[in-house]
Amino acid sequence: MKNLGEQLRIGRENKGLSLNDVSREINIAQKYLVALETEDFSQFPAETYLQGFLKNYCEYLGLDVKEILSLYRLCRIEEQPVPIEQLLHKPVNVQRIVVTSLIAVAVLALGAGAVYYFRFMPKKEQPAEYVERVPAEYPLTEGVLEKRFFVGDKLIVPLDGNDYRVTVSGIGDAITLAAPGKNITIDLNSNAAADINDDGFAELHISAIDYVQNRPETGALMRFDIMSTALAAEQPPAGTEAGNIPVANPGAATQVIFNNASPYPFTLRVVFNGYCMFRWEILREANRQNRTERYFLKGEEQTITAQNGVRVWISNASAVKMWVIGGGNNVPLEAGSAGEIVVEDIYWIRDDDGRYKLIQARLET
Repeated sequence: MKNLGEQLRIGRENKGLSLNDVSREINIAQKYLVALETEDFSQFPAETYLQGFLKNYCEYLGLDVKEILSLYRLCRIEEQPVPIEQLLHKPVNVQRIVVTSLIAVAVLALGAGAVYYFRFMPKKEQPAEYVERVPAEYPLTEGVLEKRFFVGDKLIVPLDGNDYRVTVSGIGDAITLAAPGKNITIDLNSNAAADINDDGFAELHISAIDYVQNRPETGALMRFDIMSTALAAEQPPAGTEAGNIPVANPGAATQVIFNNASPYPFTLRVVFNGYCMFRWEILREANRQNRTERYFLKGEEQTITAQNGVRVWISNASAVKMWVIGGGNNVPLEAGSAGEIVVEDIYWIRDDDGRYKLIQARLET
């Protein structure tokens, strides 16, 4: 069996390292490394330094630290002078002490290993109990519903006193829906419109907001909107129902913001760069007909979401910047010049060819 110093030297040489290399890497003076390899323990100022340097040297060389420390202790035992009184009695069985010490170290190592294994070993996870999901039905009672749907879930659409059901039939590369007499396919961040009751008008607007392709177990976040049948009209919103509402000016210029095969909800974003009185009202939504107005200061912002249209009144057109957001687009709008009072509508109309346009139309004040 090799002695302590010989194991250190051989371990270093097997790694192709010089004493200078090791000294530089583990910050131990070269003279102490030489002392360890020659077992000249008198070079160390204290026992703690000796054992600490020996442990660090062993770990760096990849040697068994416990074995080397045991050899070191054996060396120290052999170096101790035997008192005269012990020589007069039965000599101490050094071999027995060494064997006993090694057995004790081995037992302690096995115990420590067992504790580490049972404490830190990865716990085998029990498979989760599978619970079959029962498809749900969601009524579209408020005109708008945004919810995560899973395969088999149904949307109940009330129209003309009847309930029509739209079923999520698949979530793969795209979402497939089964509606009465038709199938609908919709991709992520896209829109679709469906004629649910076969009256020639697309009453239901569908948006796929978020889903993971080919992962039906995660469901799909979707938005459903009921479109007003008044949206099929080609004329601007009626302004003659109340005397204090401006009337559309047929001669005023209009700007086409979006052009699509079907209408969809949009958001008007207004950022104020000066003091301004701003008023708005939602058009053609029975449950959102109230007019809202307030004074805005520089740096404030207002967002307005509408299905069919919105009317705005601005006391100082140069104090606002506006954008229309919808269908993955973000379009800036021109409000007007400094000090100009502006009233305008932003709403959907349908062309003769059946396509829909979201337009910006200036009204007379």
